[in-house]
Amino acid sequence: MSKVVLITGGSSGIGKSIGEFLIEKGFVVYGTSRNPERYPESKFPLLKLDVKDLASIRAAVEAIIEKQGKLDVLINNAGAGITGPIEEIPEAEIKANFETNFFGPINVIKAVLPHMRSQQSGLIINTTSIAGYMGLPYRGVYSASKGALELITEAFRMELKPFNIHMTNVAPGDFATNIAAGRYHAPLLDNSPYKATYGKTLELMNAHVDSGSDPNIMAKAVFKIIQAKSPKVHYKVGEFMQKFSIVLKRILPDTVYEKLLMNHYKL
Repeated sequence: MSKVVLITGGSSGIGKSIGEFLIEKGFVVYGTSRNPERYPESKFPLLKLDVKDLASIRAAVEAIIEKQGKLDVLINNAGAGITGPIEEIPEAEIKANFETNFFGPINVIKAVLPHMRSQQSGLIINTTSIAGYMGLPYRGVYSASKGALELITEAFRMELKPFNIHMTNVAPGDFATNIAAGRYHAPLLDNSPYKATYGKTLELMNAHVDSGSDPNIMAKAVFKIIQAKSPKVHYKVGEFMQKFSIVLKRILPDTVYEKLLMNHYKL
C-alpha cells in the first residue's frame, strides 16, 4: 500500500515541492493551509489547518485517518520567518513566532502520535533551518525557535523509539521561496540605533532568499529520508558553505566564529 503523508504548510514553497515530488513517487499526499480555498490548482488535497489552532489540527488528522485508515509520515514544514533587532521586536511577535515554529509542530506531533503508536510505525520529519544552529544577527528569534525545535527533536526521538516511531530534523539553507514576503519584519525606524546595520543585513538576507536553491532539492532529500531504514538525527540541505558554517561553529573558538558572522553581515 502507498504511504500516506501529511505536510503542514503545503500550499507553496518547500512544502508544495515536497508534496508534488512525493506524488510522482506514488505516495498519497495531504497538505495543509490556513486558507486552502486560495489554492484550487494544488496537485494534492489541502486541508484547513493552522498550527496555532488545536481544533484545526485534530480535525485535519482525523479527516486523513477516516479516509485512509492510517498516517505513515508527518512532515512538519509550516513555519514563519521573523527579522529585526531583538530589542525592538514586540514581545507579542516573538511569542507568535514560537507558537508557529516551535509549539505548532509539537501540537501536530501530539495529534498524530496516538495513530502512529496504534500502527506501531511512523516517521516524523521536522523542518528546521541551518539558522537554528547559530544565533544570527537580526534573525535571533528565528534562530532560537528553529534551534529549539532541533533540540526537542533529539529528546522526542528517544522517547518514541520503543513504539517504532522515527523522528528526525531536516535543516534547509536558503531556498528560493516566498518566505521573505510572509515573515514579520520589525520596521526600519529612522531613530533606531540599529538603522544602518539592520538595513544592510535585511538587504543581504532578502538577496540570499532571492538567489536561493531550487526547492526540489529539499523534496529529493525528504524522499531519501523517508526511504531510509534508520533516519539520522539531523540532516542539512543547502549550499556547501551554508552546511560548512555549522562545522566551523563546532571547531572554531566562539569569538572567532562570531567575527566571521559579523564580517559576513558587514557589521
